[in-house]
Amino acid sequence: MQKEIINRVAKSPLVTIDLEELYPEGVRTVIDISNWLYEGLILREKDFRESLSNHDWSAYQDHYVALTCKTEAIIPSWAYLLITTKAAPFVKKVVVGNLELLETSIFQEVIANLNENEYKDKPVIIKGCSDKPIPDTAQVQLVEKLLPTARTIMFGEACSTVPLYKRKK
Repeated sequence: MQKEIINRVAKSPLVTIDLEELYPEGVRTVIDISNWLYEGLILREKDFRESLSNHDWSAYQDHYVALTCKTEAIIPSWAYLLITTKAAPFVKKVVVGNLELLETSIFQEVIANLNENEYKDKPVIIKGCSDKPIPDTAQVQLVEKLLPTARTIMFGEACSTVPLYKRKK
C-alpha cells in the first residue's frame, strides 16, 4: 500500500507577502528643474513661471515624478509647489527628491492600504528577492504594519527564512 503524499506547505497557514506583486505600474520620471533656471543656477520668477507655462505637462500622463535640481542652486519651496500645480493634473504622484524617495513614497501608500486583518494570527513571510526596485523602507513599514496582528514575521523565501518577530503567548 502506497502512502499518500501530503503537501504540508499548501495546508500551512503561512502567508507570503511579495512587495513586487504590489508594485504599482507606471513610468518613473525624474525632472531636473535646473533646466528652467537662468544658467542652471538662478531662479528668475518671471522666466521660471513662463518656462513652466510653456512646458508640455501632458507628456507625463500617469507618470510618477520626482522633482530634483542637479545643480547647487538654492530653490525656494514655492517653486516646487508651483511645479506641482502644473504637473498634478497629469501625474499619479509628485515628490521632491530622487527615484528612491519616489519609490518609498509610492510604497507608503501601498502599505497604508493593506488590510492587516488578513494577516491576523498568521505566520507571515516577507519575500526577500525582487526584480523591481523595492526600497528597504517599504519592508520596514510593512513590518510595522504587521506587528500588531501577525503571529510571526519572517523574511526571505519559504525554504530559508530569517525569523524577525514572534508574538509572546
